[in-house]
Amino acid sequence: MKTLVITPAVGPIFVSIDEPQLVKEVPGLRSLLETGRLTLIESESSPSRSVSRALRELPTTTGLLVTTADHALLSVAMLEHFLSSASSSGADLAVGLVPRSRLRARFPESQRTYLHFRGESYSGANLFAFMTPAALRAAEFWIRAEKFRKRPWRLVSVFGPVALALFALRRLDLESAFARASRSIGARVIAVEMPMAEAAVDVDKLSDLELVKRILSEREGAGTIL
Repeated sequence: MKTLVITPAVGPIFVSIDEPQLVKEVPGLRSLLETGRLTLIESESSPSRSVSRALRELPTTTGLLVTTADHALLSVAMLEHFLSSASSSGADLAVGLVPRSRLRARFPESQRTYLHFRGESYSGANLFAFMTPAALRAAEFWIRAEKFRKRPWRLVSVFGPVALALFALRRLDLESAFARASRSIGARVIAVEMPMAEAAVDVDKLSDLELVKRILSEREGAGTIL
């Protein structure tokens, strides 16, 4: 949360949560609520449905950045790179990705889910920038595909048999794959390659938590928490 608050490009912050009282009990967050910088909204039955509702209802005209609560290593540098790239792309939706080669070089012990393309594989960075009203189509498409997010083959199959065959044969590079996805969704979706391996590290399991603690300790020792 602190990273979002101190990043100049980030405006009002909205937290989708099932139990708002948990946020209200945290002193630092309570003060953000009192000043209006932070607003709590009720979660829907899935992340994609929560995002879809937010896009329809929130009073924003400059786009919506979406990230996850388990993105413990999120930094100002990550946000600045991602938002700058998204803004200059002219896309309706930007998605942050980290190359497998970069992630494995930095954290060989980290176990992630990868999408495999021609020449490289990528892991998600839990960063999404919904830049235009057309991006709502992507959120609605994701409602149908969300149940397969941890199973790349099934996820790709949502885009049709041709896309699945090309994916299986690794005939699609990243740009071509996103161009094909854009046609299926009806909105221009682009990938933003993140130069920081840490952008792909979230906390899904105990080993992730241990890795995050080690990285944060290293950052603190170097004086570069954010």
